[in-house]
Amino acid sequence: MSTPTKPTKPTKPTTGDFTKTAGWMDWYTGPSKPTFQLPAGAVDAHCHVFGPGAEFPYAPERKYTPCDASKHALYALRDHLGFARNVVVQATCHGADNRAMVDACVSSGGKARGVATVRRSVTDEELQAMHAAGVRGVRFNFVKRLVDFTPKDELMEIAARIGKLGWHAVIYFEAVDLPELWEFFTALPTTVVVDHMGRPDVSKPIDGPEFELFLKFMRQHPNVWSKVSCPERLSVTGPKALDGERNAYTDVVPFARRVVEEFPDRVLWGTDWPHPNLKDHMPDDGLLVDVIPHIAPTAELQRKLLVDNPMRLYWPDEVNATQGA
Repeated sequence: MSTPTKPTKPTKPTTGDFTKTAGWMDWYTGPSKPTFQLPAGAVDAHCHVFGPGAEFPYAPERKYTPCDASKHALYALRDHLGFARNVVVQATCHGADNRAMVDACVSSGGKARGVATVRRSVTDEELQAMHAAGVRGVRFNFVKRLVDFTPKDELMEIAARIGKLGWHAVIYFEAVDLPELWEFFTALPTTVVVDHMGRPDVSKPIDGPEFELFLKFMRQHPNVWSKVSCPERLSVTGPKALDGERNAYTDVVPFARRVVEEFPDRVLWGTDWPHPNLKDHMPDDGLLVDVIPHIAPTAELQRKLLVDNPMRLYWPDEVNATQGA
């Protein structure tokens, strides 16, 4: 008699002529409803779309091939969690081909803004077209395992050009690399938004030299903002945002809370859906939202983090119109 086969977990597809990276962790199906009620107008200020590959092919130079994660899935999650808007950040698997991100913005009915990846060769007409579609920033990635090195003079030239459009630069780096990148970052002529607090090592002391350097970076440079997102990437001891755990990632919370309380007008938060390149676990996005009141414990801090700050950065025209400017 044959041994019954163990049922396999259904996986999310990668369409087009692509094969998903071995061991790829698909985004979480059926996220819980958060117990934390988001303030009206809350913005998920860091998320992505992947493809779908058959419609928006992945870049030849990519370091990974994900499962598809469409704009439809992203906006269904937005509504389920209780967000009003999104900021869609260009995923590295698409390189400098921003079509999937731009399409997600255009399809949102004004409820999404975008952050692009561009090369020096981008034309002014292309930048203007992206601006019309809702793009308001560019991302400079310094995480070596994700991207190939781009010369700093090229990035500085791009920063000068996008500054004329009122865009900002988003920088992604790891804490250990901040000293060598300090001079470049502090010379950028735009608002600068740091992804995920510069990826601190939360096993080190919160008052240790590494995290203190990041806080000094923000203190000395009022044009620097930070996303206090991605505890699932930074956590060492957990617990994980799974199985109903509404007090997740307690080792990351003090770091994020420190940034929120010291710089309440320069912080953003996002889900990071669909969580590219996670190796350990795939979080329940509803439980991720329930981390927010632990890092922003008052209604005023929550409103700044989730509504006022992202609106000021990504929808300034609406803010100014409301204020009668």
